[in-house]
Amino acid sequence: MRSRLLPLLIVLMAGVLLALGFPLAGSMAAREQQRVVVDRIDDTARFAAMAQFVTASPVRAATSRPPTEEDERLAALQDDLDRYHDVYGIRAGVFQRDGTPLAQAPGDWRLPRSGEGRDAFEEALVGRRSSGPDQVWPWQRDRLTVASPVVRDGDVVYVVVTESPTGPMRSRILDGWLLIVAGEAAAMLVAVAAAIRLTGWVLRPVRILDSATHDIATGRMKSRVAAASGPPELRRLARSFNEMADNVEEVLDQQRAFVADASHQLRNPLSALLLRIELLALELPEGHEEIASVRTEGKRLARVLDDLLDLAVAEHSTSQLVLTDIAELAADRVGAWLPVAEDKGIELTCAGPVAVTGWADPVALSSALDAVVDNALKFTPAGATVEVAVALAPDADAVTITVADGGPGLTEDELARVGDRFWRSGRHQNVSGSGLGLSISRALLAAGGATIAYAPNEPTGLRVTITVPRTGPEEPTTA
Repeated sequence: MRSRLLPLLIVLMAGVLLALGFPLAGSMAAREQQRVVVDRIDDTARFAAMAQFVTASPVRAATSRPPTEEDERLAALQDDLDRYHDVYGIRAGVFQRDGTPLAQAPGDWRLPRSGEGRDAFEEALVGRRSSGPDQVWPWQRDRLTVASPVVRDGDVVYVVVTESPTGPMRSRILDGWLLIVAGEAAAMLVAVAAAIRLTGWVLRPVRILDSATHDIATGRMKSRVAAASGPPELRRLARSFNEMADNVEEVLDQQRAFVADASHQLRNPLSALLLRIELLALELPEGHEEIASVRTEGKRLARVLDDLLDLAVAEHSTSQLVLTDIAELAADRVGAWLPVAEDKGIELTCAGPVAVTGWADPVALSSALDAVVDNALKFTPAGATVEVAVALAPDADAVTITVADGGPGLTEDELARVGDRFWRSGRHQNVSGSGLGLSISRALLAAGGATIAYAPNEPTGLRVTITVPRTGPEEPTTA
């Protein structure tokens, strides 16, 4: 969930930062250009004030006659334009209405026939001063033109034009943008760190709740959630989950206690009933069919009660895990069942390494293995083989005990139900049993962290695999 929530938050924060950064960058560029434009307007206004009183033409000023006051004004204007160009590198000139220069710096500069400079000149001829040229971006044009009219007696007589290089202005805009990008990057890093902390704070109770749910689903009913962190809604959910888990555990304990008590309480009346049946059989003729049927059903009911009591004890007990030699335990149980196998004409074998260890409850594992071997011997015909094999798992983190029989096996639908309580295949109803043996095995193994699985055996039969972990039990932790 965190991997899905975190990118969403990062995208949203990046969108917010970009939505703020682009207008800020545009505003910075516009402010920098406006500062330059205002400065150029002030310069053109100063030159316009000087040119307002110049009436001599450059041709007239170049004659050999003695200079007049008007010629001196024109010379002063030209000198001022030259110094302005030398100091600032800005082209400046005073042009007559037809575009011919009155004074300009540098001397070979002329108005362009088209473009921004010509547009500014034409605009100034009608008496309007340049105020808002198009925005210059760092990757665009390298000149900025500003024009100002020279008005005398209400008429525009000259136009002052300045053409500024935009390199320094574009550099300043680019430097400002780099600062914005750096600020945005720093803000993004802070936002990502905050998002990681926020998602961790929000989702930590969810992860703990998921872990506790998995523990309860796999049989560890004591798992609970520490409702001490996270949003209030999740803390309330954690408390509700703990209450639900307490109620479920209490109901299961009551159910197990009821099964155990009922099984225990029914055994005494059933024993008395079986005893009266035996006494009654003494008064009936030998080989009476009804009394034999009653005896069989009574014994079957006694086995069911015993299995119910064993199942209740298995589900309620806790395993004492110790480092166990699984190969030795399997060989011992095979040896215990050899007489039964020989009596039925079945070959019971044990294969695998001489010694391999795993963490298990020896009593529970022995009982589960007994139930599996007993089930295999029940359904294997005489002359067939039941093989018990011990091996390391492919990743060497577990030990497997495989019991493969040569019986009729199970179909795919039956494999999905094997191990359910009281379930037996319709094809095996004539075989004695209560249908609780494999359920007891699963309960005994689950208490110690082991598992049991079923699969078809080749060419016929059922293959039961018990997997025992090789890693020790984890120390309990406090959330």
